[in-house]
Amino acid sequence: MTDDVHDRYVRAGFGGTVRRGRRPALVVVDLQKGFTDPSVPVGADMPDEIAAAGRLVRAFHEAAAPVVFTTIAFAGHAPSAWLDKAPGLGVLREGTRLVEIDERLPRREADPVVTKTGASAFFGTGLAGLLRAYGADTVVVCGATTSGCVRATAVDAVQYGFPTLVVADAVADRVRSAHDATLVDVQAKYADVVSLEQALDYVEVQ
Repeated sequence: MTDDVHDRYVRAGFGGTVRRGRRPALVVVDLQKGFTDPSVPVGADMPDEIAAAGRLVRAFHEAAAPVVFTTIAFAGHAPSAWLDKAPGLGVLREGTRLVEIDERLPRREADPVVTKTGASAFFGTGLAGLLRAYGADTVVVCGATTSGCVRATAVDAVQYGFPTLVVADAVADRVRSAHDATLVDVQAKYADVVSLEQALDYVEVQ
């Protein structure tokens, strides 16, 4: 963030610090094969971010804290305004390998997978209720893509009343400029953007 941008946000009263609760939950957004396989047109190469997300998942498991995965999966040929705009996402069909969670992530059978057809992990799903049933008081977000589903999920997490952290080392995008700009804006308005080590330190002390 440039000094000018930082100063402008400060003058506007943005960029406060998110409170950290004692019962965090991890939401792993759309690290499914359709996005993590660079041979798929809507995919990208993100091995470092997947490795970072894997470390987060392991840390949450070790802390006995909840981990929820999400995946985009469209059924049949149902009309979708999102697909009208982004028809490339149409390859993410129910029952195909492209909606499966990447096997490099240490998902446990007990970790739920929330299937969605919108950008936000909260839209049209039971995620908010699930997090409340877990007793979560903070949401930690990682996954893909930074400027799309990660951003939408972080914004909705805040709107559902959850203090939110986005882990910069564990989110990925197809376009670096979109990734960088999104993290600046999210940090200013919605969530604390933290490093992997900061996120690990946070969950390990709970």
